[in-house]
Amino acid sequence: MLISTTLTLKEKKGVNFNFIIPAVFISYGALAQTVKPFQQFDTYVDNEVHRHFKRRNFENYIVAIPAVTSYGLDLVGVKAKHNFRDRTFVVLTSHLLMSGTVRIIKLTTDVQRPSDLTGHSFPSGHTGSAFTGAHILFKEYRDVSPWIGIAGYAVATTVGTMRILNRKHWFSDTITGAGIGILSAEVSYLLLPFFHRIIGEKETNTGLVIAPIVGNNRYGLGMVYVF
Repeated sequence: MLISTTLTLKEKKGVNFNFIIPAVFISYGALAQTVKPFQQFDTYVDNEVHRHFKRRNFENYIVAIPAVTSYGLDLVGVKAKHNFRDRTFVVLTSHLLMSGTVRIIKLTTDVQRPSDLTGHSFPSGHTGSAFTGAHILFKEYRDVSPWIGIAGYAVATTVGTMRILNRKHWFSDTITGAGIGILSAEVSYLLLPFFHRIIGEKETNTGLVIAPIVGNNRYGLGMVYVF
């Protein structure tokens, strides 16, 4: 009973943590569209950038590095958590979710970019794409080495930072893009069991177990979710 309770709490904390971070990022971006102090901070950051930084547009060349690395490590013998097929499902699904979500929000909000009069600034698609790949890299290789995921997040953070420094996006645009990217990857992993069912593959490592607990004047239910 104690083992079951411990496992349940551990898994619950993991799931919550995975979704809390993108929820905070996305909420910040939403608030920045209406809350004046957040808007003023966006403006302050852009003014400082405009005053001190010379544009260098290399983020376009590194945005796909995390996603490509999630496959490239296989070639040097570093084994991922999921096989090529499942990883491809997650990569394609997460990027479709990310790009679709970003596109809808861009068209709905039509926020002006810092550098010119064009719209569709909010949120940052480049940052969303980079963090989608980085989060997949983290989840696939965290059991091998956490530094692989950290390196992916570092590249993604560089992409977001460069979008700000090149005055293509506000600070809040990149924060929201990062949140959408991470969330899209998490949702795609949740959809993986359904993909297995569609192709007729039985799940052997997922399931919800609920059992009554009776004994020593204690009554209740034990629950363990394995995924």
